[in-house]
Amino acid sequence: MNMKKIGLTALAASLVSVSANAGELSVSGAASIGMNGYSADKANMARSFTMGNQITFTGGGELDNGMNVSLSFVIDQADDTQPFDNHSVTISSEGMGTLVFHGEGGGSAASSIDGSVAGDIWDGYDGANTYVGTGVTGTALTTTGPGDNSVFYTLPSLMDGVSIFTSYNPTTQSNESELGYGITYTGIDGLTASYATTDKNTGTNSTSGDQTSWKVSYAYGPVTVGASSSEYDVNTASSDRTLDAYSIAYTVSDELSLSYGVETLTKGQLATDAEYTAIVASYVSGGMTITAKLEDAENVDNTTTAAADQEYYFLGAAFAF
Repeated sequence: MNMKKIGLTALAASLVSVSANAGELSVSGAASIGMNGYSADKANMARSFTMGNQITFTGGGELDNGMNVSLSFVIDQADDTQPFDNHSVTISSEGMGTLVFHGEGGGSAASSIDGSVAGDIWDGYDGANTYVGTGVTGTALTTTGPGDNSVFYTLPSLMDGVSIFTSYNPTTQSNESELGYGITYTGIDGLTASYATTDKNTGTNSTSGDQTSWKVSYAYGPVTVGASSSEYDVNTASSDRTLDAYSIAYTVSDELSLSYGVETLTKGQLATDAEYTAIVASYVSGGMTITAKLEDAENVDNTTTAAADQEYYFLGAAFAF
């Protein structure tokens, strides 16, 4: 009789049993289809269909010591050159707060709140030339992300309505560590206000500096107004980026909402800013969201050339399951 084999089999069975009792595994997915198109003066722009797909595996549970541990892993075909996307481990308890280790896809304290209140309109134009053939490369916002193999920590609640968080990207062979911290206040009904800053260390003085972000939104009845700013400031002025944004949204019903947003993206010390506006309508029914948007962009490459003024439309449906 092979006692070693029996022992290993028993151990494996006990591990499976503990895992089944201690935690849960869930799978969620998202898919989308859409149609979009660009147009510009003196440019022949393409129209196209789009598709998105994503599957998220989440598992975890409460340990005997009261700590909660969970693992998240995302498969996304649109992620870079391989389908594997964000993955992280989260450890939390009421007394210690929440610690997230990001293997991939993490964010710094500043980048965690730097999403524009207008919806990051600029993001649809920063590389538009690659598929619409205008010869114009839009300006992209620079941040202190992505924070792979980094830590994001949220302190336990110190007082009602206040959340304090910090991020840490460790030292590498070529640059120093990057530390960030921030605070969010929700102590007044309808108000959310956040501020955060994070170091940027590249190992080169000319490209090192910091990113500072703030965001405020206030909801009163069906109307929500917001403002945000993200400033990336390094020792080479031409590499600086600042994105200022404003928005107003109106909730028509539980299903239908409308919003209008404005963004201004400044690049270095250039005199011409890139300016964006968007009108968005969303209809939600169960796990389906239908979105229609019209956008207008001027000076997307921070110049006044004719092809740098562009328009964009999108109509699509997203499904969560």
